[in-house]
Amino acid sequence: MRQRPLRNRTWGNLPSELSEFVGRGDELDGLERLLGTSRLVTVTGVGGVGKSRLVLAAAHELEASGTPAEQERYCDGVWWAELSCVRDPAYLEFTVAEALGLTDHTTRPLRTVLTEHLAERRLLLVLDGFEQLVDECAVLVRELLRRSPGLRVLAAGRRPLEVDGELVFPLAPPVAEEALALLASRASALDPAFEVTDANRAALIGLCERLDGIPLALELAAGRLRALAPEQVSARLADRFALLTGGARGALPRHRTLRTAIGWSHELCTPPERLLWARLSVFAGQFDLDAAEYVCAGRDLPVESVLDLVGELLTQSLLVKEETPAGVRYRMLETVRLYGAGWLESLGDAGRLRRRHRDWYMGLATWCELDWFSPRQREVAALVEAELPNLRLALECCLDEPEELHLGQYLTGTLWFYWAGCGRLTEGRHWLDRTLEHVPGPEYENSRLKALWVLGYVAALQGDPVASMSALYECRDGAARTGNPVAAAYAVHRLGCLALVSDDMTRARELLGTALERYREAGELNSNVLMCQVELAMSLAFLGEPAGALSLCEEVREICEERGELWTKAYALYVLAYAALDAGDTGRARSLLTECVEINHAFRDLVGLVLAIELLALVTVTEGHPTEAAVLQGAAEPMWDGVGLRLFGSGYFNAPRLMCLERAGELIGTEHYAAGARHGRALSSEALVERALRGPQPAPAAALPRPRTMPTRTAGRAGAGADNRKPAGSPKGEPAG
Repeated sequence: MRQRPLRNRTWGNLPSELSEFVGRGDELDGLERLLGTSRLVTVTGVGGVGKSRLVLAAAHELEASGTPAEQERYCDGVWWAELSCVRDPAYLEFTVAEALGLTDHTTRPLRTVLTEHLAERRLLLVLDGFEQLVDECAVLVRELLRRSPGLRVLAAGRRPLEVDGELVFPLAPPVAEEALALLASRASALDPAFEVTDANRAALIGLCERLDGIPLALELAAGRLRALAPEQVSARLADRFALLTGGARGALPRHRTLRTAIGWSHELCTPPERLLWARLSVFAGQFDLDAAEYVCAGRDLPVESVLDLVGELLTQSLLVKEETPAGVRYRMLETVRLYGAGWLESLGDAGRLRRRHRDWYMGLATWCELDWFSPRQREVAALVEAELPNLRLALECCLDEPEELHLGQYLTGTLWFYWAGCGRLTEGRHWLDRTLEHVPGPEYENSRLKALWVLGYVAALQGDPVASMSALYECRDGAARTGNPVAAAYAVHRLGCLALVSDDMTRARELLGTALERYREAGELNSNVLMCQVELAMSLAFLGEPAGALSLCEEVREICEERGELWTKAYALYVLAYAALDAGDTGRARSLLTECVEINHAFRDLVGLVLAIELLALVTVTEGHPTEAAVLQGAAEPMWDGVGLRLFGSGYFNAPRLMCLERAGELIGTEHYAAGARHGRALSSEALVERALRGPQPAPAAALPRPRTMPTRTAGRAGAGADNRKPAGSPKGEPAG
């Protein structure tokens, strides 16, 4: 029998193995051999047979101890995409992109982004739980494999994908000894006093045989061995077989056996435990105790009982407890969740529970928006990331009910900080467009106005000025019609941002100044207001008024540090770094920029990160490290492809890049510069950030004077020549994720 030790993740995004992987040595070896000969291998089998654990164990083997050939074959990592919670085909590509750590702010189709990202990479992509989207998943996998010669896919589902070149690996239940070892392992984890003895061995083997060795059934049975002897469990199981025989006509016996095992566990639950099981099925993916108490409690299930009932479901292996960056969370295995969902439908309570679920996540989004402007900003980002499947489900619930469409507009508008601040522009645009297709009654106008200015914001960051301007003008006019001064301020603010990234600095200064005055009149103070102040500072810097720009940004920095706000602070740091560089203080400029890079990377703020890297490259060449500057500039280039319009098409924002290119080229020549840039383009974002924070290592060339002060006004656009460069007090018109 082969037992695999738990391994730590080294690269890629594989989830940790939370319990010992028992047996399956022959299957692991066979699966790894197939992956050596085929670019697509699909593990198939009945629900609960252990497909997910097998592919995870195989992925960990390849990641941690693969042969030299395997290490070369997967030199860009082993990546895990969990698809079991994805039910709408629209989210399939989002989920795969998220799994790959891919951030893109453009209006390009996400499938195009995926294919371009994978085109020159060599990696293993693991797709788990695709069966509910088998047709859509097959189309996606076919296209990714066709366009990405270095990609290999390992999939796990109840049926094959039926894609050309696919090798199917049918997974049977483990052999008798391995089934017994698994049952013993899980039972002893729940009860340290449990052990296999000569006295109980035969009964345990008989129990494994009755459950056909299916791992999920064994884990459910292990929960009962705490209270019952093996003979008692077998006797009760025999009764349940007689009671729950059946299932779909023509279904495999093992499939009926699995349902029997789950049904037996359901029958052994107390009525309150069964009710909580059914109600918990409304959650998608993970959830926390607070959510469970709000959504599931009622007169027939007191809120004070939920914690104890959750504990009982954990004991019976019907819930899984997980430690996450967002704290302790719970989830149901999908087969268990579906069984509970069937009972909830039979009770006629599914609609009410979905609305309770929606209400909880609307409240959670509201509190997260408030907490975004606080020291909990990082925690908020982690929480919304963990709750994204449930937030999607809540948005779908809003769209399903015509009389509640305004709630969808409110929810997607409230999540502006996540769409813009955490690298989710594409998904935010998806929801904003969907919810704004509908016009609710005039009594819900404020929800629509908020969604409109958020759409204008997101579209501007994506380089889509037409859609942005259309949404912002509609918001401005609606705010004037309904007397909503806050919505009016946001509309003017975002129109000022459009002017900023379009090089119309005079208009940008006017609009941003007006917006700032309106925010103050309305008593509004949050990350948006502070960002407006930073953007006003940018326009002043571009117009040759550095003193005013520095004063504004120092004030923003002070407020951010007082409130614990990080995201907006990063952009104030950028402006201050440029001023330090222009004054010849490269040490201060580097210190400010490394903090800026660290914050932007933590929040997945792609635009903020790439702009900070480009200015850091100019600092680096000024310090006398032209080759390292070329590497940083090269690393920034593919990042711009994910942003959309490179440097917003702006001459002002392009100045640091052009100056770095010129000065580094003068020192090391175009050939060496190109070689450094090629090396930079091959870096992952994690490697780039680590390199930027570490600083240049080689001995510097001759120290250089600070950059020449650049003219503040020119007629030309970016790339027109050295005389057309402009200062970049801050190269950013809007924060983005």
